[in-house]
Amino acid sequence: MSTQGLLAKGVPPQPLWLLYIKIAILVLSLVTLALGAWAVSIFGGYAGGYGGPTGAGGLVIFTAIWSFIVYGGAAAIEILAPHFFYRIGALVGYILHIIFWLSAWAWSASAASFWLSYTYGIGFYDSAWKREGQALGACAGLGALIWVLSIVHLVFFIRASLADPEGSGPAPGTAGQAELGQVKPEQQYPAQQTYPVQQTQ
Repeated sequence: MSTQGLLAKGVPPQPLWLLYIKIAILVLSLVTLALGAWAVSIFGGYAGGYGGPTGAGGLVIFTAIWSFIVYGGAAAIEILAPHFFYRIGALVGYILHIIFWLSAWAWSASAASFWLSYTYGIGFYDSAWKREGQALGACAGLGALIWVLSIVHLVFFIRASLADPEGSGPAPGTAGQAELGQVKPEQQYPAQQTYPVQQTQ
């Protein structure tokens, strides 16, 4: 099987439900962005690696913004300028997206279990630790869902790309340019008509 389809330019033909998966990824990323920001704001940064800007909430915020860049940017290019869609660039972005979400939801789950076990072990059932654990637990759950949806999208994107090895061809208005490795076909002009000779009397 050739990987030429992954190196081609243009949007591969995809089923419509993949668009709905992209929309779900973007909406869930927005929700996790809000939850991650709330988790960061609870302790404000003095809690070090388990909360605050350098903790799991900060990674969730970064990964949600990465989702907007990768999936939002890819969707915009697919709709507005499909001839500028480079499949290899999208593939790299999608793979990094999956890696980032795996890291984000795993770290959020670990931090949530720490805060919640600390809360229930001491007996503070309504405290900042509990709110931090709940926010990071929600980030972990939604992040895992985004991670699974991203894997499904990646698999079907690769399948669609491999099924279309030629890509969409050149951009509109650039067909036949020699710089792009294509030869311009000769145009057939109609035979030129001679002017009628005027007869003098």
